[in-house]
Amino acid sequence: MSTTPNKIFIARLLGMDVFDPMGDRLGRLRDVVVLKRSFGPLAVAAGSISQRGKEPIVVGIVIEVLGKKRIFVPMTRITSIDSAQIICTGLVNLRRFEQRGSEALVVAEIFDRKVRLTDGSGEATVEDVAMEQRRNGDWFISELFISRIPENGGLLRRRKATLVVDWDEAILSTDLEPQAATTFVANHEHANAADLADAIHEMNDKRMVEVAHELHDDRLADVLQELPEDDQVEILSHLDVERAAQVLDEMEPDDAADLLNELSDAQREQLLVLMEPEEAEDVRRLLEYEEGTAGSLMNPVPIILSPEASVAEALAHIRQEEIPPAMAAAVLVARPPLETPTGKYLGMVHMQQLLRYPPSEQVGNLLDSSIEPVSDMTSLEEISRVLATYDLTILPVVNESQRLVGAVTIDDVLDALLPEDWRTYDDGTPIRKVGRRFE
Repeated sequence: MSTTPNKIFIARLLGMDVFDPMGDRLGRLRDVVVLKRSFGPLAVAAGSISQRGKEPIVVGIVIEVLGKKRIFVPMTRITSIDSAQIICTGLVNLRRFEQRGSEALVVAEIFDRKVRLTDGSGEATVEDVAMEQRRNGDWFISELFISRIPENGGLLRRRKATLVVDWDEAILSTDLEPQAATTFVANHEHANAADLADAIHEMNDKRMVEVAHELHDDRLADVLQELPEDDQVEILSHLDVERAAQVLDEMEPDDAADLLNELSDAQREQLLVLMEPEEAEDVRRLLEYEEGTAGSLMNPVPIILSPEASVAEALAHIRQEEIPPAMAAAVLVARPPLETPTGKYLGMVHMQQLLRYPPSEQVGNLLDSSIEPVSDMTSLEEISRVLATYDLTILPVVNESQRLVGAVTIDDVLDALLPEDWRTYDDGTPIRKVGRRFE
C-alpha cells in the first residue's frame, strides 16, 4: 500500500468513496470493524504494565453500496487509502454484513464513549480514533482523540480541552455504562429518516435508546415512523412520559395512532392526556375506527381549502416542508369549517392542474369531479382498488354526512397491505441492507 499513510484518523474516512481497481465506485465508508481486544476496565493498576500489542485489531470496513445496502470489506482487500478515496480489490462479497460478538463498530460503539485516563487525570470523551498499520500489514487501533473539561480552574477557563492519547493510556467505559450519541447523530444529520432508521434498527436496544435520546423531537418522530413496531415501543418506553408525548405530537396522526395501539390502555391514555389537545383529538378519532378501514388508515389533516382560495394559496400549502410528498399531490376543497370534519366536501385539485393555471385562479373552478371520495368505513381492499384504477396517490375520505374527515395516501395503504415484518428479510435483516462478508 504505497499510497496509504501508516496512521489514519477514522472520522476523516467517513463518507469517503470506495472504488474497485477498475475505478468503478462501490460505495461509501460508513464504519470500521475491530476485534474487541483490551476493551473495558483493565485489571491492572494505572500505568503498572504496558498494554502495547493488545490494541484492537482492525479487521475491515463497512461500506454502503447502491440501494443503501451495507456490506463488509476485509482490510486484506484494501489496496490503497488516501485523502480522497479508498481502493480495494474487485473480490467483494455482496452478502449482508453481520456483526459478531467479538467485534465492535468504531463509529457506533467507540465514538462518544467515556474513558478514564490511566494517569489519574480524570475522565474524557472519545471524539475520534486513529488506526495504524504494522510492518506485517495488519491494522490496529493506536490512539484516541479525546475531549474533556478540566476539573480545576475558574469559570472562564472551563473550556473543552482536546488531546491525543495512546490506546493504553485510556480505559473505555463498559458496554453497560451510558454512551453519548453526539457524534453518531452529527454524522447522520443529513441522512434520510428511513436510512437513519435502518442504522438504528441494527443497534442493540441500549444503543438504540441512547441515539433516540440525542435526536430532536421532530427528527425522532420522523425516524420512529420508519421503524418496526417493536423498535418504536422500545424507544418510546424509555423516554420520560412528557417527552414521549411531545414526540407523538410531532408524528403524523395516523402513525401516532398506530404506535399508541401497541401500548396498554393505561399507557395510551396517559400519553393522550399529555399531548397537545388538537393533536390528541385527531389521534383519538383515528383510534375509534376499526382496523383496516379508511378511517383507521387516513391522515385527518390533509391540505384543505375553501373553493374561493387561489392557485397561489394552494401551491403555498403544497410547498410546506412538513407536507409529505403523497399528501402534496392534491388539495382537497370543502365548505367551511375547514378543519375535519369539514363542511360539505366539494372535490379535489391535483397539483399538476394547479401548475397549469394562473396564480389568481380560484381552486373551486378546477375541481376533478371524476374522483369520488371513499367512506370512512371503506375496506382496505376497496381503497387499494380505487387508487390502482385511477392511478392516484391520495384519496379523500368522508363520513356519512359527506363531510371530509381525512385522506388516505398510497404509503398508508402499502404499510397496511405488506406483512408486519416487511422492513426485514426472514432472518431479521433490514430490507435495505444486503451483503455479507467473506467467511
